[in-house]
Amino acid sequence: MRVTLQENLRGLLYAPYYAALSLDAYRREGVTVGLVTAPSPAEAVAGLFNGTVDIAWGGPMRVMQTYDQRPDCDLVCFGEAVTRDPFLLIGREPRADFTLADLFDARVATVSEVPTPWLCLQEDLRRAGLEPDELPRISDRTMGDNVAALRRGELDVVQLFQPYAEELIALGDGHLWYAAATRGPCSYTSFYTRRIVLATHRGEMKKVVRGLYRTQKWLHASTPEAIAGVVQSFFPDVSAPLLRAAISRYLALGVWGHNPILPRGGYQRLRASLMSAHFVKWAAPFEQAVDNSLAEEVVREGSPAP
Repeated sequence: MRVTLQENLRGLLYAPYYAALSLDAYRREGVTVGLVTAPSPAEAVAGLFNGTVDIAWGGPMRVMQTYDQRPDCDLVCFGEAVTRDPFLLIGREPRADFTLADLFDARVATVSEVPTPWLCLQEDLRRAGLEPDELPRISDRTMGDNVAALRRGELDVVQLFQPYAEELIALGDGHLWYAAATRGPCSYTSFYTRRIVLATHRGEMKKVVRGLYRTQKWLHASTPEAIAGVVQSFFPDVSAPLLRAAISRYLALGVWGHNPILPRGGYQRLRASLMSAHFVKWAAPFEQAVDNSLAEEVVREGSPAP
């Protein structure tokens, strides 16, 4: 079986998945994996239901959203790679004593490309005793547009992922105010597929998870320079020094998991964010949306790094 694997969008946060492809980690396990890109993040689920895609990677958010929207949903997460929130708040001026309350006196722009960064940030605000609906924010511009607006002085702080954030920091045009990863586990990206696919092709799916685990071991034993070299082809427009710096920050923040097991606590934190924002009317419980059995098997069995 040739496995068709789909990314939802191109982003450095997905470095473990790109590294697995570059290192031939799946081929070493005896499975052929081909990468395709979803037409848009919002359309990522469609390929799983129409049969053009076998596996997708993306947020468990999409799985919960689909359960809320489709009575026939049988999606399941089964191989986590991004275990903490990779988004950062970058301010135009330094603010070493930043607190979330400072956002209410600033010109703020949040991410428009995908909903999860704001869903998680608004939960942070709620837990700090602040009301997210009272935050005046720009929510309909791209990250690229917001970077340009910050540089022009039209914004005070923007929500970004890498390498946008690192480029601003490196050039002195921006300063790190808040790294969302510091909130702790918050399951951000995993493999997901339909349960019928997981059951029917369990052998192939296990090989894919083992390939990911191989890569996770390699990644956490490697330098930022080595990781950047392996994933550089996926980011041809990003300079090698910038890529290394961005990867180094993600490693320091613990954004990438050490194994493919999706932790209950991380899922619950994400689930709470979706529910408190009323993004979904009902969010699938952990037992329905997550199957860690393959990940637990490959961790028990062990797997050599590529």
